[in-house]
Amino acid sequence: MLKTNISCWMILADKRFQSPSWIKRGICWSVFLVFICNGCKDSQPEKFDFQQIGTTMGTTFSVKIPVLPDKVDRKDLKEGIAQILDGINRKMSTYLSDSELSRFNQNQSVDWISVSPEMLEVVVEAQQISHLSNGAYDITIGPLVNLWGFGPSDTGQKVPDALSIDELLQQTGSKFLEFRREPHALRKKMASLYLDLSSLAKGYAVDRVAAYLESLGIKDFLVEIGGELKANGRKQDGQFWRVAVEKPDPAQRSIGQVLELNNIAVATSGDYRNFFDQDGQRYSHTIDPRTGKPITHRLASVTVLSNTTMRADGLATAFMVLGHEAGMRMAERERIPVLFIIQTDQGFSKIQSSQFPSDTK
Repeated sequence: MLKTNISCWMILADKRFQSPSWIKRGICWSVFLVFICNGCKDSQPEKFDFQQIGTTMGTTFSVKIPVLPDKVDRKDLKEGIAQILDGINRKMSTYLSDSELSRFNQNQSVDWISVSPEMLEVVVEAQQISHLSNGAYDITIGPLVNLWGFGPSDTGQKVPDALSIDELLQQTGSKFLEFRREPHALRKKMASLYLDLSSLAKGYAVDRVAAYLESLGIKDFLVEIGGELKANGRKQDGQFWRVAVEKPDPAQRSIGQVLELNNIAVATSGDYRNFFDQDGQRYSHTIDPRTGKPITHRLASVTVLSNTTMRADGLATAFMVLGHEAGMRMAERERIPVLFIIQTDQGFSKIQSSQFPSDTK
């Protein structure tokens, strides 16, 4: 049995209120993940040979390396990580008016627009997830999220009129976006189309930092940005990394599921902390791009495992929109490891796809 002590937890998420353009992410927010110090003593956090903690993309990040190779310079490593994160932020932030993404959104042309390989990679992944989910995932949904008051624009949270929803539905949709691999370019079929990559960019940044560490010969590490993380190798004690998914209860924090990670990425999204009530009805921040309205099903959180954090990040969002029934059909069809936590009248229940590891605690 895995023994845990709350004093040994390290909260990896709950970092959502620094920059609304990144964290009010349009469709789903990351739920809390905690890193469990396996075997640590009371109130003594696990030690790492190298640890870098900072802020990026409106949230926090951490890079933890149990043992740093002698040939790797600590200062150079920190600067390299910072440069990667800053570069991605400058390309994909909707908060920075001069970012590559912001310039694309501001461009009213319907001609091909040259973009960086990094931005193209993220958009291609988004389009693939949109196709897999039959439109439940859509990076053009930003205007509808703003309309409901959950976006970066401080418009106030209220139920919009049906006409406004219908008008914006006509102006959104991944079908209005095309990509070209050679040369790298994107094209809007509608000049007003607006992209928001925040549901993928944090995961993409985790993957880029992880790849950088591997290029330096670093095999054991945990990289996390805003709750999306990738774990490689083992800790100092030879054990694999372990994280706990929080039970989706807004009243208290407790462990819902413990995962042992072996060279895998994980992303968790939920629907129980960001909502508003109007006339006795609760409205979720999770907007279904197919209807332009908040979801109404009872899926509380979803955790996805994948080879890349970017894909896990985007899929978690898609599953939150689909709900556990349609989501499970997609997960089994595509062989995706996913865990659903569902709100019932009796409390929470869990179901998982056949690909999700059965030996979690």
